Amino acid sequence: MTTTQLADATVDAYLERIGAARPARPTVEALFELQERHVMTVPYETLDFHLRRPQPIGAPAIEKIVGRRRGGTCYELNGSLSALLAALGFEVDVLGARVNDGGEWGAVLGHMLLRVVAADSPERWLVDVGYGRGPRLPLRFGERGPQQDPHGVFQVRPAPLGDLDVLRDGKLQYRVETRPRTVGDFEHVWWWYRNDLTSPMNANLYCTLPTAGGRVTLSGDTLTLRENGSRTTVVFDGDEELREAYRTWFGVELDELPRSPVSDGAGRAG
Repeated sequence: MTTTQLADATVDAYLERIGAARPARPTVEALFELQERHVMTVPYETLDFHLRRPQPIGAPAIEKIVGRRRGGTCYELNGSLSALLAALGFEVDVLGARVNDGGEWGAVLGHMLLRVVAADSPERWLVDVGYGRGPRLPLRFGERGPQQDPHGVFQVRPAPLGDLDVLRDGKLQYRVETRPRTVGDFEHVWWWYRNDLTSPMNANLYCTLPTAGGRVTLSGDTLTLRENGSRTTVVFDGDEELREAYRTWFGVELDELPRSPVSDGAGRAG
């Protein structure tokens, strides 16, 4: 269970960052609002990997997400949210998962997500604000049938050894351990993500955020907007256009631009 205690001022700043009101009680309704606001306002992004800047995970990442109004990866986003939810009175467990990308398994504990219980119901909820193709709203942890979400049809399905598979639109996304973890359990994989040039974070430079009708993604110097079934692509010319794109679409202000690993041929920007 998450036990990190946040100061009231930090909680208020976090809620302001995601545009959510402080709930009177840690209810299921409040949990739904908090996840949706987080998913829709805080981008999933790998910029600091390519800028070679320090990146703490868990509650210390709040400074980046809230103080600098940035996004992050699952260890940062779900780790930070776990501390916020605990401060608001929710019961929170940090869980580990292994991503499945096109049939290939990623690192063990390569993904972090949350299991949450609210005060007004014994039901457990799967909460994930750190996966680019994840649900907008919490999923019922104990439900094995299809669950409709604004981002698709999800299913939590039994897997070997007591694990659970999470599928979106029939496609396996990741396999979840059901025993609680601590944020510290993920540090060794985080070290690999940050330091190995072949890690998915170093190999891919992007910033992505859902929109009301689709998703916007900036990968290198190319912005792709998928909206209501249509797809628009824009390639930016020059640093100022790129800075403006980060600012306009994601609310991200950058004093230094990360460079695409494709453009420098080194697997990451140096």
